[in-house]
Amino acid sequence: MSSFKGSYEYSVDSKGRINIPSRLRKYVSPDANDTFIVTRGYEKCLFVYPLDEWNRLEQSIRDLSPTNPKHRFFMRTLLELATESQLDGQSRVTIPRELLQFAGIENDVLILGVLERIELWNPIVYKEYLKTQAESYESVAQSVLQK
Repeated sequence: MSSFKGSYEYSVDSKGRINIPSRLRKYVSPDANDTFIVTRGYEKCLFVYPLDEWNRLEQSIRDLSPTNPKHRFFMRTLLELATESQLDGQSRVTIPRELLQFAGIENDVLILGVLERIELWNPIVYKEYLKTQAESYESVAQSVLQK
């Protein structure tokens, strides 16, 4: 089970490759076989799942009803740009142009560890996302962590 955390700023090379920081790589299970699934996320970011975590997510997607229009829309939207990427010898994954364009990632990328997945953000878009939150971190934490 992955336990990604932390934030890192890196650059994207001309071929769309992004280095996965060593502090995140140490949480990738051997079951992932250095394979990641990259797809669109929420709020204009990209989700990067190690293969074993993706397989767990995929199983829950398979449990959705194909007769429900919202389920179909979600499946299509999540999977249409999903792609498999193998870590290369320099610990990079290749991100397809369509996904980089979706997230507005050009030269710089903010890499966030979010438990079972890694998120890739344009650093400016992420700062704007944080500014648009109606509630403070403390207020959200109180409501989310309330037992």
